[in-house]
Amino acid sequence: MTKLSTLLDQIDTGALLLPEFQRGYVWNRDQVRGLMLSLYRGYPVGGLLVWETEGEGTDVRGSTAGGGARLLLLDGQQRITSLYGVIRGRAPQFFEGNAQAFTDLCFHVEDEVFEFHAPSTKAGDPLWIRVTELFQKGLVPYLRRFADDQADAYLDRLNRVHQITGREFHEEKITGRDKTIDVVVDIFNRVNSGGTVLSKGDLALAKICAQWPAARQVMRQKLDQWEKAGFKFSLDWMLRNATAVASGRSVFTALDKVDPDVFRDGVEAAGNHVSTFLDAVSARLGLDHDRVLMGRGGIPVITRLLHLMGGSFADAAQRDKVLFWYVHCALWGRFAGSTETVLQQDYEVVERAGIDGLIANLERWRGGRLDVASHDFEGATTGSRFYPLLYLLTRAKGARDLGSGLELKSEMLGRLTSLQVHHIFPKALLYKAGRDRGIVNAIANFCFLTQETNLAIGKRQPSDYFAEAEQRHPGVLASQWIPEDPALWEVDRYEDFLAARRELLAESAQSFLTGLRTGARDVEHDLAPIQVVAAEENDPRAIQVRSLIDELLTAGCVEPDLDAAISDPDTGRELAVAEAYWPAGLQPGQGRPVVLELDHEAADIPRLEELGMEVFTSVDALRGFVTRRNESASGVDHIVSGPADAAIDGVEDAADFDAAIRRLYERARSEAGYHASHLLRMISEYGGVATARKILRAPAVSDGFAAMWERGRLDLTVEALIIEPGHRRWFPDVEVETARRRLEQFGYF
Repeated sequence: MTKLSTLLDQIDTGALLLPEFQRGYVWNRDQVRGLMLSLYRGYPVGGLLVWETEGEGTDVRGSTAGGGARLLLLDGQQRITSLYGVIRGRAPQFFEGNAQAFTDLCFHVEDEVFEFHAPSTKAGDPLWIRVTELFQKGLVPYLRRFADDQADAYLDRLNRVHQITGREFHEEKITGRDKTIDVVVDIFNRVNSGGTVLSKGDLALAKICAQWPAARQVMRQKLDQWEKAGFKFSLDWMLRNATAVASGRSVFTALDKVDPDVFRDGVEAAGNHVSTFLDAVSARLGLDHDRVLMGRGGIPVITRLLHLMGGSFADAAQRDKVLFWYVHCALWGRFAGSTETVLQQDYEVVERAGIDGLIANLERWRGGRLDVASHDFEGATTGSRFYPLLYLLTRAKGARDLGSGLELKSEMLGRLTSLQVHHIFPKALLYKAGRDRGIVNAIANFCFLTQETNLAIGKRQPSDYFAEAEQRHPGVLASQWIPEDPALWEVDRYEDFLAARRELLAESAQSFLTGLRTGARDVEHDLAPIQVVAAEENDPRAIQVRSLIDELLTAGCVEPDLDAAISDPDTGRELAVAEAYWPAGLQPGQGRPVVLELDHEAADIPRLEELGMEVFTSVDALRGFVTRRNESASGVDHIVSGPADAAIDGVEDAADFDAAIRRLYERARSEAGYHASHLLRMISEYGGVATARKILRAPAVSDGFAAMWERGRLDLTVEALIIEPGHRRWFPDVEVETARRRLEQFGYF
C-alpha cells in the first residue's frame, strides 16, 4: 500500500513517470468530481499498476531523473494525474491533455458536493472552499471563517477533504529483467481498467521508443508542420508511411526487424515524400486543404513509390498518372476496407511495375473500368466521396465566380481569396417545397463561389439570379456545369436539374481524369492555395450539431470528424455519411466509437452497431446520453434543480398548458408526420411547463424544432405555443423572448 502523498512526491522527484506508450490525459471535470467525491466518502477507487525498471531501455514521458530505477505508471494514470492537478494546483511533468479538467475545483461545506467554478462565480459565499487552496494552506485559514454553531461540522468536513492525501492505494509492481516491453504492453492491455487496448501503432511505437526515444516527438513535429499547412494526419498514419519506407511492408510488426537507424532515416524520408505529394496534389488538382484531401489511406503507396524513385517524380507525366491513380482509389474506396492487405498488394505491384502496374491493378479490381458516370454524383453532404471531386473540378477546370466572372483561383481573384460552398437551390426553399434532407444536400446542388457572391445571392432561387449572372458574364453558367435550360431553374423541376447537372459534372470529370492519364494538360500553371470558409448557417440542423459539439467539447469530449464517410472495414462499402463521428470514442480510449447520423434512413445502422459503434439518430438523444454519463461519473446521487427549474406561481394548476402541449404532439404526428417521442417522454416525466422550460434553456433548438422547420411547420413547435397570449403567463418574460427570438431567426414571422 502506498499513500497518495508519497505518490505525489515521487512524481515531483521524477521517480514516478509514464511510459511513452501510455495515452494522454482524457478525463473530464465530472470524472474528476466523481473521484474526489468517492475519496471524500471513503469509497474504493481502484489500485495502481506500476512497472519497476532500470533507466535504460524504455522511453518515458516527462523524465528529469537520471539513471537508476524508475516506477512507470501503467494503470491509474487518469486518477493520479487528476489528484496531482487538484492537490498541487498544476499538471505533472508528464502531462498531455486539458488541464482545465482539474482547475478551480470547489467544495461546499454545507451540501458536501464538489463543483467547478470560475473565479467570480461564488464570490462572497463563504461555504464554497477552493480545494487546491485547502490542500496548499491547510485548515488554519478556515478556523474563524464559520459561525460557532457550524464551525465544528464544517471544519470536520474540510479535514476529511484534506486527509485525502493520506489515502492508501493498493500498488502492484511488475519487476524482473524478464519483463520486456512486449510483456509489459501485453499486461497493460489485460489489466487496463478503462477496457482500452493499445492500437497496433501504439504497440509499434512502444517498441520503437525503447530504442529511439525521440521517435514520437520527431513524428509529431512533422505532423505539426503539415497541420500548419492545412492538412491534419494521425500519428498512426505517419507511422504507416514510415513503415512503408523503412520496410516495404504494410504491417507494423515488420518494424521488429528494422534497425533503429534505418527507421530513423525512414521517418525523415517519409516526411519528405509526403510533402512532395501534398505539393503535387495541391498545385495540380487544387486539393489544398484537409477537408478535400480524399483517399489518404492510399498515400503510403505513393510514399513507397517516391522512395523507390529516389524521392521525386520522374516528370510531369508520371506525376499526373500517380494523381490519376490516387483520385480513382479515393473515389472507389480502394483503402476503405482491409487496409493492410490492400497496401501490401500495392507495395508489391509498385516494386515490380511502377505506376502503370498500379493503374492496371486498380482497373482489374474495378472490373475493367475506371469511368465516372452521372449516377456517381448522386451522393449528398460534404462528406461524400465525390465532394472533393467537385472541388477539384472547380479549381482545375477553371470554374468561374457567378458574381465577378473570375476563375476561382487565388491569383485571379486578387483580394477575394476565400470560397464558400453555395446551395444552388436554397435549403429553405427546398424544405418548404417538401424535399427531404438527403436531396436538399445533394452534391449536384453544390457549387463554390466567393464569399462576397454567396452573400449577395443569399436565398434567391436560381431562376432569379442565373440569367442575370450569364448576361453579365457570358459562359459563366457553363463553367459551373449549370444546365442551360431555364425550365430546369424552377423548384418544381429540381430533380431534373440535378440529373442534368450530374451529367455535365460526370462528363467534365471523365475528361479531366483521362487527361491526367494520357498527359493532356488542362491548366497552364500550378494552382495556388485558396481559403475555403464556412458560410453562416441558418439551418437549425447545422446550428444544432455545432452547438452540441461545443457543449461536448466543454464537457471534456474531443472534436469529432464532421460529415464523415464511414466505410465497412471488411468490404469498403460506405455505411453512412455521419454529421459527426468520434472514431476513438467521445474521450480517447474510453468507450466505443460514436456516430451521430441524422439521415438514418440513408445509413446502414444495423451494420454500424454490429461493428461496435454507438449510433445516435438525434441531437437530443446524444446530448442526453452524455449528460447522464457525466452525471454518473460525477457521483451525484440526484439532480438538484436550479433556479430555472424552480416552481412558479400556479404551476401546479397548469393543466391547460399540459393539455396544449400534448395536443401539439398529436398535431405534429397527424399533420406533419413527425413522432416527437422524446417530447412525450419529457412531458410524462416533468410536466408540460417544466418540459417547455428545459427546451428553452437548451443552447440550440431541439430535434422537433429542426424537423418542423424542414416541414415548414414552425407553428407546431413548443416555441410557437409559448408565445401564444394564453400561455405566456406560465413563463418569465426572458423565456418568452427566447422563444420569439428562435422563431424569428428561422423566418416564422
